[in-house]
Amino acid sequence: MARVLASVEGLAEAGAEIVALDSGSTDGTIELLEKAGARVIETQWKGHIATKQLALEACTRTWVLHLDSDEPLEPDLEAAIGDLIERDDDTIAGARVNRKIWYQGRLLNHVWQPEWRLRLVRKRDVVSGKARWGGMDPHDQLMVDPEAGRIVDLPGTLRHESFESFAEHLVSQLNLSRIAAQSMHRAGRRGSRSRLFISPPGAFIKQIILKQGWRDGRAGWLAAGSAAAGALMKHMILLELESRDDTRSSESSPDDATS
Repeated sequence: MARVLASVEGLAEAGAEIVALDSGSTDGTIELLEKAGARVIETQWKGHIATKQLALEACTRTWVLHLDSDEPLEPDLEAAIGDLIERDDDTIAGARVNRKIWYQGRLLNHVWQPEWRLRLVRKRDVVSGKARWGGMDPHDQLMVDPEAGRIVDLPGTLRHESFESFAEHLVSQLNLSRIAAQSMHRAGRRGSRSRLFISPPGAFIKQIILKQGWRDGRAGWLAAGSAAAGALMKHMILLELESRDDTRSSESSPDDATS
């Protein structure tokens, strides 16, 4: 969080507000935010999409930039954002940024690349409902209706400091896979043994070959393996949820034996 706040210092000095949503931090995060002049809104965790929508609606300036607590701006991206806000081209409704994983002191330039994310939108479109968070937890997505205006891609990098080790990343993958499987289950998606077989190697091949993750060295191979593990866990959990439904349905069905 300290690095995120430092990375937007120039924007804040130019008159930007900092709005932060917190759902129960006990590690000094709130004090750090308040020291930086942020307006802190404390709330219960409502899920990825609903919580981010609440943050979006709480902002008051002309432009709204959304950052997670592990996403500092690189200087080139901060400059590009500042330039876009200063120009304030009325035909532009939003801007996408490219997010790159930061691992052991360097950016990974191939795995999960490019990862364009819409992160800058106009407040007027938030008020009108044309800009909003959607998607399916945990894969939230900031969206803007086409009639609101153009979406542009900004140069520079959004640094994603999501993990320090791939062991830590696998733990996070398990939690995200569980949330994704639960979302798919609620949406009526059914598990598949074929996906359990095909999806993990497909995820590995996508990252290591199609995305040329091998060019990121050992980290690229670990990232491809992590992607495969995430796909495997998601489809395993979805199959398990479906199996539980089948068991409950069987237990609750009327006994049609005759006496």
